[in-house]
Amino acid sequence: MSADVAPAYGVDSEVGRLRSVMLHRPGGELRRLTPRNNGALLFDGIPWVERAQEEHDRFAGVLLEHGVEVLYLGALLRECLELDEAREAVTVGVAADPRLGQALGREVAAFLSSLEPERLAAVLIEGLTKEEFGPSSSLRHRMMRSTDFVIDPLPNTMFTRDSSVWIGDAVAVTSLAMPARRRETALTGIIYHHHPRFSDVPKLYDPSLEHLEGGDVLALAPGVLAVGVGERTTPAGVERLARKVFERGTIETVLAVPIAQRRATMHLDTVCTMVDRDRMVIYAPAAQRLESYTITPDGDRIAIEGPRRFLDAAAEAIGVEEIEIIHTGERDVVTAEREQWDDGNNTLALAPGVSVAYERNTVTNGRLERAGIKVLTIPGSELGSGRGGPRCMSCPTSRAPLTTETSERRP
Repeated sequence: MSADVAPAYGVDSEVGRLRSVMLHRPGGELRRLTPRNNGALLFDGIPWVERAQEEHDRFAGVLLEHGVEVLYLGALLRECLELDEAREAVTVGVAADPRLGQALGREVAAFLSSLEPERLAAVLIEGLTKEEFGPSSSLRHRMMRSTDFVIDPLPNTMFTRDSSVWIGDAVAVTSLAMPARRRETALTGIIYHHHPRFSDVPKLYDPSLEHLEGGDVLALAPGVLAVGVGERTTPAGVERLARKVFERGTIETVLAVPIAQRRATMHLDTVCTMVDRDRMVIYAPAAQRLESYTITPDGDRIAIEGPRRFLDAAAEAIGVEEIEIIHTGERDVVTAEREQWDDGNNTLALAPGVSVAYERNTVTNGRLERAGIKVLTIPGSELGSGRGGPRCMSCPTSRAPLTTETSERRP
């Protein structure tokens, strides 16, 4: 394991030139999905794994072609698991699952301790069935079916945006709300606490705190965050995060944005994302409906104002007269709903005015192109079955400061 020289870490906006990003290439964990369990594991279908991998490789290829350093979560985890303290931390965490019980928990700990780093990393992400685990003296084990999981798979690991988010020069390891995803943050936490690339990075948050997910956190501009409040992030989580970033002095304004608590709009970034300094792609019906509460520091307390129209509050916070809106569908409600469901709003900016999007969202992509945004399209027919687009599948660890960037607007 080597602490090679890497780009200076830090993220102060959604659109500063992307330098470094963390991805996870989907693998054996997707092969665990069946019609019986896909709903509980938060997938709307059973993805064709090989095609999903091809699509993800194309996504990574686009990033590499544009000079972005791609860090793979699985590789970082394997390197960490060469360290005894990291192995012990993850083993203790998995074995402590109360569903295992005392006897099976001890046996799981012994099993994990016997694995080499590569195999251990695979088991932690792909899961382990009773049949794969082998014999046990526990009642829990005896009453399980052969295909039941002793260690649950984590098929949502490819959505690296949610389990951590960088705010300025610090990282927040988040607190995931859905039971199927909570162990993801244990793995992310291992990486940020033990890998030499990140071990000295300040930590803003941890999984023991109120629910907060990275897909809800948008860095609208230097010093300004918008945080969605809905199915995955709680008001208490937003307030906790606001206090922490105010204490560090990296953020001056946090906008808390209530969103509908349903599957289609699980995170704020399924509703809107920034594509330039002052331009946003947004689900058309939300443009007028979204409101926000403005949170600012007030000595050792916080001040809360609102609610008011989100787009007005956002424009004021980032210091522009108005945010230019690019709609999905606008007057065509059916198209807007289809493209929002297919992650048309979930774009990943590589630089001001340059974004990655799923190729299937032809209407939204056309609107972006006509507005002067350069759209780099990738396939996503299989990746999208987990309800996430290019932004969801990426955790930027380094972006160029927005003050040094210029928009790549087309004439």
